[in-house]
Amino acid sequence: MAIEGLTGQELDATRRLKDACTSLRGEIGKIIVGMERVVDEVLIAVFARGHALLVGVPGLAKTLLVRSLAESLSLSFKRIQFTPDLMPADITGTEVIQEDKATGAREFRFLPGPIFSNVLLADEINRTPPKTQAALLETMQEHQVTIGGKRYPIEEPFFVLATQNPIEQEGTYPLPEAQLDRFMFMIHVGYPGRGEELEILERTTTGYTWKLEPVLSGKEIIDLQEIVRRVGLGADVKPYILSLVRATRPHEPEAPDFVNQWISWGAGPRASQYLVLGAKARALLDGRGEATLEDVDAIAAPVLRHRVITNFNAEAEGQTPDRLVDRLLEHAKSAAAVG
Repeated sequence: MAIEGLTGQELDATRRLKDACTSLRGEIGKIIVGMERVVDEVLIAVFARGHALLVGVPGLAKTLLVRSLAESLSLSFKRIQFTPDLMPADITGTEVIQEDKATGAREFRFLPGPIFSNVLLADEINRTPPKTQAALLETMQEHQVTIGGKRYPIEEPFFVLATQNPIEQEGTYPLPEAQLDRFMFMIHVGYPGRGEELEILERTTTGYTWKLEPVLSGKEIIDLQEIVRRVGLGADVKPYILSLVRATRPHEPEAPDFVNQWISWGAGPRASQYLVLGAKARALLDGRGEATLEDVDAIAAPVLRHRVITNFNAEAEGQTPDRLVDRLLEHAKSAAAVG
């Protein structure tokens, strides 16, 4: 299917993207066993120019996945282990006084922190206090750091992939909603299947070795991120997304009864934007020229699960954000059919 508004050269680039994603999955598969859905969601976030929060118990190879992705994309990679004593300057960098030995003159010099990379792994991001967590806010949104009144841009492409342990909450600092909203996706990383776990044992307890080959350069990724925004949408996609997101907001006219009963706060406009971009990126990764409702449904949970804030009634009745997203999708389909 042709993509309206794209040149022949860009159409060739989209075909290369599909081939490149197949190669990427193969390269990552040299190290990561299974996790196909997780890998696909991370790739969608990357090409939609978004950030992702990976949530899963320890030992599920979340860190290894991010490192493997950076190597396969030929991007610079930095890892920050978030701890209670981490300071904002440990992330962004700091200014130091440097003396010119010839003249004796002193001047401030900026020493960049690990945030100056293409891929930043924020490991266990909820283990550091809010003051340090907030050091990421400007960079995630503006792709820059402001130190001493000066702005220092981050080299493109740039995205933050953060990890979080969902079960050990003692001594942690839950991310505020404003920071959660900066993440395009919240990706759940589950346990491997029996066959996958057997393969993990075979690879990690023997002499298995691997070598990852870069598939895409930073320049190619930036070009493809631009093409994502020019992918077409089916005529029914935007109305469907608006119905879905607006239905998450309690006490709004579009909100169904179960939303008023179980949700305290719904998703903002950023959710609608990410649903559009994510649907476009998913279509492009699949070699299709137009995003459909199926693409929206596939990414609705990672986009909305951290933007739908449940209340005590929902917790008491076992209504999780994922279950509510499923019901919201059914409601949106019904509204679209009536409309």
